[in-house]
Amino acid sequence: MFPKPKPALAANTYAYESEPLVKATGFREYDVRWLLEKEINLMGVQALGLGLGTLIHELGVAPRVVTGHDFRAYSASVKTALTTGLMAAGCSVTDIGLALTPMAYFAQFALDVPCVAMVTASHNDNGWTGVKMGANRPLTFGPDEINRLKAIVLEGRYNLRGGGAYAFIDNFPDRYVADLTDRPRLKRRLKVVCACGNGTAGAFAPRVLSAIGCEVVPLDCELDHTFPKYNPNTEDLKMLHAMRDEVLRVKADVALGFDGDGDRCGVVDNEGEEIFADKVGVMLARDISAQRKGAVFVADVKSTGLFMTDPVLRENGAKTDYWKTGHSYIKRRVNELGAVAGFEKSGHFFFNKPLGRGYDDGLVFALAVCDMLDRNPGKSMADLKHALPKTWSSPTMSPHCPDEVKYRVVDEVVQHFQEAKTRGEKVAGQDIRDLVTVNGVRVTVADGTWGLVRASSNKPELVVVVESPVSEARMRDMFKAVDGVLRTHREVGAYNQTI
Repeated sequence: MFPKPKPALAANTYAYESEPLVKATGFREYDVRWLLEKEINLMGVQALGLGLGTLIHELGVAPRVVTGHDFRAYSASVKTALTTGLMAAGCSVTDIGLALTPMAYFAQFALDVPCVAMVTASHNDNGWTGVKMGANRPLTFGPDEINRLKAIVLEGRYNLRGGGAYAFIDNFPDRYVADLTDRPRLKRRLKVVCACGNGTAGAFAPRVLSAIGCEVVPLDCELDHTFPKYNPNTEDLKMLHAMRDEVLRVKADVALGFDGDGDRCGVVDNEGEEIFADKVGVMLARDISAQRKGAVFVADVKSTGLFMTDPVLRENGAKTDYWKTGHSYIKRRVNELGAVAGFEKSGHFFFNKPLGRGYDDGLVFALAVCDMLDRNPGKSMADLKHALPKTWSSPTMSPHCPDEVKYRVVDEVVQHFQEAKTRGEKVAGQDIRDLVTVNGVRVTVADGTWGLVRASSNKPELVVVVESPVSEARMRDMFKAVDGVLRTHREVGAYNQTI
């Protein structure tokens, strides 16, 4: 019998090497993430594999699982531990090796394997590890599956049925690259800065962009798991500033930046200006809905209000459904509605046929941006951006808040604004027009200025976003109002960035 996990173990002890360590807070809303050695050890990862294999059997899905790992010093070891647990629980594991997360999703289709367990900490700092999982392609786990997995693992309710198997697929990345590039080349010769932050995407993104006809300028594409310059995170200002500087230096048409596991992409235009992912989503929605009238899109609650108010989208008959933030939530909603595409402000983009298979892939998004520019030969990326109605938007700001209390803090913030609306109190100097509480709270005042507070699904942080269709000053007014409420909670710490 495999031991039941412990919530804490001292490193460099007999117990640490003899028992599984699994901290409960690593089970997030739709994936799992821990600080390796501090919150989970390799025996704990084995326990996770045992639990996942047990859950797969419980779900009645064929126990066949694709696995891969991102480029970190320890990810291959984590994957090996996970694989031994899956095999002991009776699963047949198909290993595609070093991979992007969307490459693992693609493998589910290309290899006809129903389940996936991709070892990645995505854009988290070094020291973090995690797994993105699914058992119903192209979907990944949501809270129901994660909570069931948590119960199985923490309570030690594994079924060690044995009978597992292992196979390694040699050169699988070539199949993924070939699938992406089996398409017409661009008519327009685009100069593209390809930024990868020394993460996994550096092995693949330049090849794909070059194959469709781009002149590629690589930026930090050499794999280096120490991430010597900045974290491969498309919302990190250091990465965005590096992209800006390179675009201006080489006079590129656009910079496309990829996060650590390649399921997100960020954009800097030819003038060196970052375009937030939700605004790029509006640009793509314009482009797509011009070809497919009445197209349906999904956007997360952090996204700009332009999806509802943009006159071009209205003229094209496009409809947008705002939904919960999180790649699993948006993926499921896109699938449920049969939407053409889904957009998340964090840079996750989801395309259904004919553009994609319903899962988030930073490279599929990058190709969609290139195709949009190709269909507008007389216009630059900045031209397309300037054609949108003007709004003033903040970056996604993330004040620290411990995992153990962040949901309680958000509940109290929601209650604060609900009570303020009931009492007729003003926020940022105006009456509250609307509250959306599907995912934290999005408070909109009379002039359309809005602010969002929600709990991060994968880090010990809150998420804060503000936007105004009126002015930068009104955006800052909303930030002050929201931050003033957060400052009443001593558990809320410093921001990763601010405005």
